[in-house]
Amino acid sequence: MTKTKRLFRSYRVHRTLLLMLIPGIAYYIIFHYIPMYGVQIAFKEFNFSKGITGSEWVGFAHFKDLLTLGSFKEVFGNTIVISFLKLIFGFPAPIIFALLLNELRAKRFKKAVQTISYLPHFVSWVILGGLFLQFLSPTAGPVNILIKAFGGTPISFLNDSAWFRGTLVVTSIWKGIGWGSIVYLASITGVNPELYESATIDGCNRFQLARHITIQSSIPVIMIMFIFSVGGIVNDDFDQIFNLYSPAVYSTGDVLSTYVYRKGVVELAYSFAAAVGVFKNIISVTLILITNKIASKFGEYGIW
Repeated sequence: MTKTKRLFRSYRVHRTLLLMLIPGIAYYIIFHYIPMYGVQIAFKEFNFSKGITGSEWVGFAHFKDLLTLGSFKEVFGNTIVISFLKLIFGFPAPIIFALLLNELRAKRFKKAVQTISYLPHFVSWVILGGLFLQFLSPTAGPVNILIKAFGGTPISFLNDSAWFRGTLVVTSIWKGIGWGSIVYLASITGVNPELYESATIDGCNRFQLARHITIQSSIPVIMIMFIFSVGGIVNDDFDQIFNLYSPAVYSTGDVLSTYVYRKGVVELAYSFAAAVGVFKNIISVTLILITNKIASKFGEYGIW
């Protein structure tokens, strides 16, 4: 039997499973591939009356503008710094949390902790933004009340440029740590129990088991998630920042997505906003390719 025939036979055998892929494929075609037609406005001076096809071509004029604007440079720098901080502190958080959950022996307590940690993921930043505005209020917020109780000075976490980035990182970790740990818990569950038994017989304690078996067995998954995280450095969390920031923290909190929103929706500079989006996606793809190449070369773990 030829390779092609074996392939089609496999398709027939698993046709029910393949049918389940149709909704996912349709989603990406409709909402991701078809809209790519509009990317061309980044190279045009878009005019509503003329439409996309009728608008005048301007080539790379918008890209030249964004690379020379001082405001764009500041926004791009903010995006890199905030995303880098989230990568340093946010990426290891669900891994550590998954390791800690794996060490819990009380099943009911473990399930309760998991359920509670997952809940913030299902709450939108619109709601959480309002909660954090109250919770971190310099006058009536519980955090500042506690600070004042210990003799400190109230801090305006959401209106002080010195504190805003740290607030973004902490709130992002709090919201995503439970949901992000699911992948790592699934990886840990797949570790062969005999490895733990053999190591225990050799005298390893629980810390050594986690270090030499659990973490080592999860490295392929960790590397893949790391590659995706590095690729998303310029893809900042618009929902979070838009609902928490204000003009007072633009100097340190304004990022590419909020900049695109103001340019495209508020100022109606659609072509310029599209150029910023294309620029951001090119950087993301480049970072993914570079990180995957490095990971594959040194650790033999990568996306492909």
